[in-house]
Amino acid sequence: MTASHPSPFSAVTRRATLRAAGAGTALLGLGLAGCRSAVSSEGDPVPAGDAKPRRGGTLRIAIGNDFTPALLFAQSAQSLQQGLLFNTLTRYDDRLRPQPELAVSWTYPKDGRSITLKLREGVAFHDGRPFTADDVIFAVQNLQNPVRAAQLRATASAVTGFEKHGDHELTLRLTHPVANLFDLFEFMIITDRHTVADAVAGRKLNGTGPFRFVKWSPGTGLDLVRNDRYWRAGRPYLDAVELRVAGQADALVSSLRTGQSQLSFDVPGKSMALVKSTPSLKITDYSTGAGAYYVGVNTTVKPLDDKAVRQAIAWAVDRDRLLAQSLGGYGLASAAPWPRSSPAFTEARRTHYRHDPAKARELLRSAGHRSLKLPLLHSATPGDTSIAEAVQYDLAQVGIDVTLEPTDPATAQKKLISQSMPALWTLSHGFAQVHPSTLAVSAYPFNEAKNTSRFRSGTYTRIVKEAWTTPDDGPAGRARYARITEILLDEAFIIDLVVRGQVQVASERLRGVSLNKFSQARLDDAYLV
Repeated sequence: MTASHPSPFSAVTRRATLRAAGAGTALLGLGLAGCRSAVSSEGDPVPAGDAKPRRGGTLRIAIGNDFTPALLFAQSAQSLQQGLLFNTLTRYDDRLRPQPELAVSWTYPKDGRSITLKLREGVAFHDGRPFTADDVIFAVQNLQNPVRAAQLRATASAVTGFEKHGDHELTLRLTHPVANLFDLFEFMIITDRHTVADAVAGRKLNGTGPFRFVKWSPGTGLDLVRNDRYWRAGRPYLDAVELRVAGQADALVSSLRTGQSQLSFDVPGKSMALVKSTPSLKITDYSTGAGAYYVGVNTTVKPLDDKAVRQAIAWAVDRDRLLAQSLGGYGLASAAPWPRSSPAFTEARRTHYRHDPAKARELLRSAGHRSLKLPLLHSATPGDTSIAEAVQYDLAQVGIDVTLEPTDPATAQKKLISQSMPALWTLSHGFAQVHPSTLAVSAYPFNEAKNTSRFRSGTYTRIVKEAWTTPDDGPAGRARYARITEILLDEAFIIDLVVRGQVQVASERLRGVSLNKFSQARLDDAYLV
């Protein structure tokens, strides 16, 4: 069977979120449950906007976090630039249906134990070397390497064999059906296998994407230029992209308002009112969300080994106030990790924990505590600091005195991966915007086998693995997602607070920007008027 899908991969507006809310299950229908194939359309999209696209210009992007080469293959706050330098095999459309990128078609048998990819021909890396099936093999094996700290390593590791059919066709052999296989294909950037050591050191980033790496200036940012070998004829329109670090909110917003930068995804919620009052700036809110803020709990630290204490923390936080004051109203107050577009979302689980200080104090007393003193690590960025301060205030109202521990983002990510967090921390997580099993299999805070909270449960592991290896968008599949959510809410080793809005602030002169589901910027069609 074959199906044809159009491209582009445009941004979804907030209005489209409601239309997509019931369509999240479309992803599940693309599981390995039958013989299907997708074939690329050869037409290029025309960027949205009221002006004709034109070639030229330099786009300056204000970023809150500097590039961290060691995290190149993980999703983190620096994922933005990956879509500029690199391509992926596929990318989802607005309804979570995979569309062609470096893979132009795919077929797989009913048993779900393999998938055959037909690869795009005529693609070259920035240094001129042709892209072939060997580069896909390397990309998968690279993510299987624990050193890369890639969140989808478990999914990549389900691939146990490769069979090439020439340079541009490849069969991947799987140990079992994988419900989130296309999550892997969108997450996995295709890098040059010959220079990966230079890539993770920040010396050379050799991809097939629309822009070439010029230099990384630590603390300042990245300089990129147009890739004249790009496989999409006539793209990109821009001559260059400069990503510039603006660690302070005031500096970041000022750069946008004065025109020094034309794009940012890192404007803190507290600054959105000022952005709204600037006529030269426009705001786009993507329905995927930008992950969720949460409180993480180290379950090996007493008394947090008692789930009653963890549940008390969950009841203590005022999520609605946090959303309004720290995120400017962009997002969704939620005790569960899922955005509304996810097939795992339900309103009842979103509101499972409400702001109830009396109940929080009652739970603490039942566990034998009237007051506690605990550390709370957070990322030292304006948005994350605001969240941590709000949590600190709410916990103080129920007798939990927390000391804030601001930490640079790269160190916080390393602590997350190495399971070396203190008693409490607040950061943000991704992966709830794609297949529900990906969150529990791949996101460090939730991983059923090795999570940052050091929480283990045989029941949790069993349900997660069933959801991961059994593609099913019917009642049985939804029941598995519900069970995963119920365990998360009851055990409260991760306490979700707010699904963040994925907010883009751009100059009114900028057109054609989009993001993929892993927050990688797509500027193939971007241009300045």
